Amino acid sequence: MVAEATDGKDPDLVIAALLHDAIEDCEVPRELIAKTFGTEVADLVAEVTDDKSLPKDRRKEMQVETAHKKSPRAKVLKLAAICAHLRQVQPGLVRATKDISWARKVVAGLRGTNDILERQFDAAAQAAELSVAPALWAI
Repeated sequence: MVAEATDGKDPDLVIAALLHDAIEDCEVPRELIAKTFGTEVADLVAEVTDDKSLPKDRRKEMQVETAHKKSPRAKVLKLAAICAHLRQVQPGLVRATKDISWARKVVAGLRGTNDILERQFDAAAQAAELSVAPALWAI
């Protein structure tokens, strides 16, 4: 998504997109990313990395609170990551509606970042909402 949204003109951002969860989910040290891919890539990955010492709900709140403060390139990275996350939302009324609501709040702070990714997010959010709709009718 990032390569498409940037016309492939920012290879470091594309690499950072591939590694965006490396620190947070795989415990890859920032220093190793810097040594292997450069400090620019490592800085981008670190900028979108959540503090895993915090509870999940607080981490999500912080994303809403800080998304608009990120660097322009980190905003692109965050927008793509949220879009990818929404595309993986599994139907299930409570969790899916929370995920969609959270994603919309974060992306509100990222609007104006990249038209291509914003359109992809809007489509992913709508698809996720439609996947929840049958569960709503069952109530």
